[in-house]
Amino acid sequence: MNLSDLLDVSCQRLQAAQLAYGHGTTNARDEAVWLVLWQLGLPLDSDVDALAQRPVTADEQSSALALVQRRIDSREPAAYLTQEAWLQGVSFHVDRRTIVPRSFIAELLAEGSIDPWLDEGTRDVLDLCTGNGSLAVLAALAYPDVRVTGADLSADALAVARINVHRHGLADRIALVESDGLAACPGPWDLILCNPPYVNAQSMALLPAEYRAEPVMALAGGTDGMDFVRALLRDAPSCLTPHGVLVLEIGNEREHFEAAFPGLQAVWLATSAGDDQVLLLTHESLLALPLSQAPSP
Repeated sequence: MNLSDLLDVSCQRLQAAQLAYGHGTTNARDEAVWLVLWQLGLPLDSDVDALAQRPVTADEQSSALALVQRRIDSREPAAYLTQEAWLQGVSFHVDRRTIVPRSFIAELLAEGSIDPWLDEGTRDVLDLCTGNGSLAVLAALAYPDVRVTGADLSADALAVARINVHRHGLADRIALVESDGLAACPGPWDLILCNPPYVNAQSMALLPAEYRAEPVMALAGGTDGMDFVRALLRDAPSCLTPHGVLVLEIGNEREHFEAAFPGLQAVWLATSAGDDQVLLLTHESLLALPLSQAPSP
């Protein structure tokens, strides 16, 4: 058996199992490539066509197919099995203590889409709901002159984030704070990045097993998905500098967001998933939010 044969068999087994994807891949073929290359110790960005005729030993075949079977039997994201995820070409440790990183904010950081709202005075960046710390790391890499703080309510998630901060040699530039929303992060911040729990209750009930394997507190956003967001928009104005901005991911919840905050002047930022997944709010637009739309402390 060669690598091409092994990938074909793995893909067929994954397809037959009717799994759900979205944690780094979108289909059975890419998932098979990820699992097999990782198990064989080959770089995940390898040219599989160039390696197609590479012989596979019996032990390699057995171990790779065993990993594929674990993916099928467990219905867990592949990243939990490999304990590695990639975002914008950067490798991160991940395990069941945190969701698998997949925020579209990572694209915006890499492409400089947020830069027009920043200036030479931008120094303090907060990654709220940091999870495994991937956005905090990517922000520190994108903006070498800034100080970054990663905050999360979950001590377990912060333990994973700490692994990634040290993994990328950024302990001197990234601080990690346990915080319920902005409670322990008064700022003032020049930039707040936030990929919060925003999945509405109806959608939560329909999530496939791969998503239910992730920490519920990192996903569930209440009846309309906006529970955390309401508190965030209430508190953000006092935690931002006058020129500061909030970049907020709300996934497929734009309809619920606009229903919860009618008239709020948001700038929708284009990502590979469209222009309705991530929005930007200036300090001025947040100050204009009617008090009737924000919950009491």
